[in-house]
Amino acid sequence: MPKPWVLTRQAERSLAGIAVWTAETFGKRQAEAYAEDQIEACRALADGSAQSRGCRRLVVAELPEDLRYARIGQHNVVFIATPERMIVVDFLHVRMDIPSRLAALGDGHQ
Repeated sequence: MPKPWVLTRQAERSLAGIAVWTAETFGKRQAEAYAEDQIEACRALADGSAQSRGCRRLVVAELPEDLRYARIGQHNVVFIATPERMIVVDFLHVRMDIPSRLAALGDGHQ
């Protein structure tokens, strides 16, 4: 049975921003398709049918062991998977300074 998953406020803001930028750049149809790809990938991550990697391999800073990521299109979904649910922390574009963004997430995670 797939486990439930939720978006943090930051993940919601990022996903909305991705949708706006994609619609302005490529049109509404492409924005809807890309958003659905992101959502479907989150479902697959939550039910264990998609692969992910630990964020610690990208950053020298101390990160929680359960902070993971998976590439979806031009974005990485960063999440924490617990036995009960998956928490999507953020969506980060592949061209962002991902190690710095992850280090900042680690600083606030406790």
